[in-house]
Amino acid sequence: MRFPTLQTISATLADSRICGLMVWTVAAKLLLQQNMHLKLIAGNANVPLAENIAHALDVPLSNRDIYRFPDGELHVEIQETVRGDDVYLIQPTGPPVEERLFELLLLADACRRAGAASVTAVVSYFGYARHDRRASGREAVGARLVADLIGAARVNRVVALDLHVTSLEGFFPVPVEHLTAVPRLLEQVRCRVTDNSIVVAADLGAAKLAERYASALGVPAAIVHKRRLSGEQVRVRAIAGEVRGRVPLIIDDMISTGGTVEAAVKALVEAGAVPEVDVVATHGVLVGAAIERLAGCGVRGLIVTDSVMIPDTQALPLEVVSVGSLLADAIGRLHRGQSLAALIRHE
Repeated sequence: MRFPTLQTISATLADSRICGLMVWTVAAKLLLQQNMHLKLIAGNANVPLAENIAHALDVPLSNRDIYRFPDGELHVEIQETVRGDDVYLIQPTGPPVEERLFELLLLADACRRAGAASVTAVVSYFGYARHDRRASGREAVGARLVADLIGAARVNRVVALDLHVTSLEGFFPVPVEHLTAVPRLLEQVRCRVTDNSIVVAADLGAAKLAERYASALGVPAAIVHKRRLSGEQVRVRAIAGEVRGRVPLIIDDMISTGGTVEAAVKALVEAGAVPEVDVVATHGVLVGAAIERLAGCGVRGLIVTDSVMIPDTQALPLEVVSVGSLLADAIGRLHRGQSLAALIRHE
């Protein structure tokens, strides 16, 4: 019979202490999480969305005060206790981007200074998402800088929705839960699709997204190849795919000025597509004359989510799919320490 050496016994005891410490640490975290109260705080960017989330979770929005001084500075104050709580800040950073972003940073800082145990930023639309690389030379990478700022505000986690590119997750110094609204948009658009339909990616960046829609809907896909001339002007170079005689369903992750969609619609019609075009996007930013531009180029209908505030309009048939229940589900799972696998965007 071989007896264990002194070194083996020492190593076993050390491993036991380490394992015991790990088990105790995990148990302590779970106990702390169970005792934390769930708090929802809305910025000014999209209060109706925050109210939908609060209703779905049956949790009231916490009181806060946000106002602007005469010199333009923002003042943010949390008006009830959040000490030891699990706080979720609901604030998309849409236009005006800088104002919404800084409001989010101040809300996070106020919660931290008030003793919140955990702060999660629920950013249903991430401004500066298209600034993910240097296209020419001496320019800033705005997406990375904004991600660093959110991390510097001591946010523990970010919940995002259909980011412009999935690689943006790697820009953040904190974990990112990247959700998708595609299943909800698919259900909304399915009734519009026939055997004669074709899904069209508004540009090369939306190609994978269009393939996902086409596969789910059982129709072919095409891609519009464009060249951006300015912030509002786009020139179509070619269309990959046979669109003649088909009814286009244009897919993109966001619509800002409408320039990309306008150019795509004109090119599709010139290529022989049926001039009855529907457009689907997660984020309907719709700045400037976007609504009028889309209506003027013959778009039959526009389907977007309420990730940002959608302007009231009669110029264009507009359908808004709420992501309030999706975000509420994610918040509830995070608070309870449950998996988000069913909600996460996969490519």
